[in-house]
Amino acid sequence: MIVIPAIDLQGGRCVRLVEGRPDTATVFGDDPVAWARHFAAEGAPRLHVVDLDGAFVGAPRHAAQIAAIVDAVSAPVQVGGGLRDLAAVEAALASGARWAILGTSAALDGELLAAACRRWPGRILVGVDAVAGQVAVDGWTRTLPLTALELARRARAAGADAVIHTDVQRDGTGRGPNLATTAAIAAAAGIPVIASGGVADVTDLVRLAAIPGVVGAIVGRALYTGAVSLRAALEAVPA
Repeated sequence: MIVIPAIDLQGGRCVRLVEGRPDTATVFGDDPVAWARHFAAEGAPRLHVVDLDGAFVGAPRHAAQIAAIVDAVSAPVQVGGGLRDLAAVEAALASGARWAILGTSAALDGELLAAACRRWPGRILVGVDAVAGQVAVDGWTRTLPLTALELARRARAAGADAVIHTDVQRDGTGRGPNLATTAAIAAAAGIPVIASGGVADVTDLVRLAAIPGVVGAIVGRALYTGAVSLRAALEAVPA
């Protein structure tokens, strides 16, 4: 399992939210590129970069910053936030990102998801963001009558490379990941899973790594506060 540092962009700054609520933002720096370089220097095998403003408004808002992050590091980058049509996906991948993450668009438009997977095989990830098991969209501001497992299966059928499962109610809280739901999705979806939300310490990462089908874990706030050392995490959970 790989450990993936998260860089969330809001208003040009590097922030962390609690449960995805914009009014809970904690700013961890005005230079996201510097954070990307820091994580790369610590040995990050991949970076997870999300345009939060793009997620809320439905179109990318930090394209230039994301391109600068990609240019600054050798580690591959997965990018999401506001990718609601093929043009936005193409632009994200053209910036040098290795993967594009489709969340709201994957949940609302199965044809778009299938088209993206056909056009860019191996480069599309599906964000399965859930509140109490139901898929959350539009920057996690509303939920759909669609379960996380149903979306994960849709991702597999479309040919997505992997799914990123986020328990919204744990994201940014440090309460620990939702191991049971993550395991259920990994067991039933038939597609590799990247876990996200709630990681508080290295022990959480070890537990996630023990779940068959979980190939990665995204860590955000715990890295910024120092609760998790990336070097220690990489030693405890080798790729």
